[in-house]
Amino acid sequence: MSGIVGIFGRDGAPVDRPLLQSLAHSLSYRGPDACEVWAEGPVGFGHTLLRTTYESLAENQPASLDRQFWITADARIDCRAELETELKTEGRKVKPAAPDPELILHAYAAWGEACVQHLRGDFAFAIWDARRKTLFCARDHFGVKPFYYAALGDLFLFSNTLNCLRLHADVSDELNESAIADFLLFGLNYDEATTTFRDIRRLPPAHTLSASAGGILTERYWSPPTDGRIRYHRPDEYVEHFQSLLQSAVADRLRINRAGIWLSGGLDSSTIAATARELSVKPGAADLRAYTVVYESLIPDREGDYARTVAEFLGIPLRNFAMDGLQLFDRWDDPAFVPPEPMEDPFAAALFDHYGGVAADCRVVLSGAGGDELMYFQMWPYTRDLIRNRDWRRAYADVSQFLRVRKFPWRGIRSRIQRLFGLDPSAPAFPAWVAPELKQRLRLEERWNEQAGQARPWEHAIVPKAHASLLTPRWSVLFEVADPGLTHAAVEVRYPFLDLRLVDYFLAIPPFPWTFQKRLLREATAGHLPEAIRQRPKTPLEGDPLVAMLQRPDSAWLDRAHWTEQIERYVNPSGLPTLNRQQDTVCAGSAIRAHCLNFWLQSLSTVRYNSYAEASNG
Repeated sequence: MSGIVGIFGRDGAPVDRPLLQSLAHSLSYRGPDACEVWAEGPVGFGHTLLRTTYESLAENQPASLDRQFWITADARIDCRAELETELKTEGRKVKPAAPDPELILHAYAAWGEACVQHLRGDFAFAIWDARRKTLFCARDHFGVKPFYYAALGDLFLFSNTLNCLRLHADVSDELNESAIADFLLFGLNYDEATTTFRDIRRLPPAHTLSASAGGILTERYWSPPTDGRIRYHRPDEYVEHFQSLLQSAVADRLRINRAGIWLSGGLDSSTIAATARELSVKPGAADLRAYTVVYESLIPDREGDYARTVAEFLGIPLRNFAMDGLQLFDRWDDPAFVPPEPMEDPFAAALFDHYGGVAADCRVVLSGAGGDELMYFQMWPYTRDLIRNRDWRRAYADVSQFLRVRKFPWRGIRSRIQRLFGLDPSAPAFPAWVAPELKQRLRLEERWNEQAGQARPWEHAIVPKAHASLLTPRWSVLFEVADPGLTHAAVEVRYPFLDLRLVDYFLAIPPFPWTFQKRLLREATAGHLPEAIRQRPKTPLEGDPLVAMLQRPDSAWLDRAHWTEQIERYVNPSGLPTLNRQQDTVCAGSAIRAHCLNFWLQSLSTVRYNSYAEASNG
């Protein structure tokens, strides 16, 4: 997770080099290995380097190709061999083991802005095209790497760190009330093109941006496919193909001498761990270690036991991070622990502790996130597709087998029937504590119904919910809370299940039987994981940590917390429910957002001051 920053005067005004150096130095915690700047006329780049691949040992940024193209990038490119073959076909001379930013430059030289159609991996980069006088920027398909920018008249600023852009004197502290309203209603900003700050925008995942004297243009370059169809004659072929793809995905993310794994004890992260362990026995492979987050007393939790079972079976050292000693809003009055944007997590201080602990061991950690979404099982869309294609034999065989192996969902049947008639007592209600003026001005009840109450049109005929889950803005939140821009820890999180080869595969295979109860993973890990883990059903936490914490007497202070004047623009504090002793999970989860926003607003000016001090001392 190297740091990137850039300035472009679209009117031709020269770059303020000392300012650029100051902005780059503010990112030194992201990249402790090197800090360099480059400026030429109206454009300048800064870069702080974190070496996280073997190829990055020879990496220096900002980098150029024939002094026609310049790049600053936070990038890891997958499928390198295939890309190098394509580049050689285009006549590009790529040196062996070229750093990933160099491959991106060659791709841009070969295909221009269409280069993103040939890139796989996690990336956020900007390229200055000296011939066209154009700045070209791109963010990877799922938005694993953040990319923020501010367009202030003819001044264009960008970085992969939001607080870096706030250092510039021309960037206003004025807030984006639509983003704050979304946070209060849903816990996140549903507009992926904006941030909590009026002047700072977010380049959405799978988008490119071109900036020149003529203007600024953003464009989507990819969406999850809807037309893939893989049908094999033998069941073993599905398993073998998956194993091959997963090994490639994990191998591309283990190009380093030491790596960690977030190991929950569930099937997804355990499958990643087993694959990584199999690859680690090869010469020159990564040394592995595992980490898991546990509750020892706050709520019933056996995840640590399951994670230990996997780690011992695979021979990987395991470290537990216990959550029980953390208090609500622990250290939220310390500017060092304030997130760049509001978070609906009153235990957010744990992120700094956990990633700081990982950073002491390694610079890369793998995550099993994405498995649940890709294997979101639906039988009836698949059945409709079989009938539509007149595949009667397969329809009869699969539906019959499904009805035999599926247990009837007696539990929760009452609520399902109620939902059929538009009655769902467990559904959250519009928060009564939202400020009436904000509610009226932004028509928030319409926004609420649009996002929470209306079904969206499905784009995929066979696995509509799995496909739709890949387009939710919650991915950006997931990635950005694990990013050094928030944690200040030089650790890069990588997500093998979101490898495009695996995404394409899961969206193309028959959901039954392969994603039903994750059968594909269970068969692929036979002999590679303990049977207790391989056959373990998906199990949520047995309790809600927030509700459990609210039962404690020492949480009573939250209901007496000081409310900043600014909060009244967004929240009516007198309308909030009492949280101490609150046992309603939905009520507590909704109301806690108002408190999260309150503490964040109180710290806002302090963060700005300390950011300026950090940059000026850089």
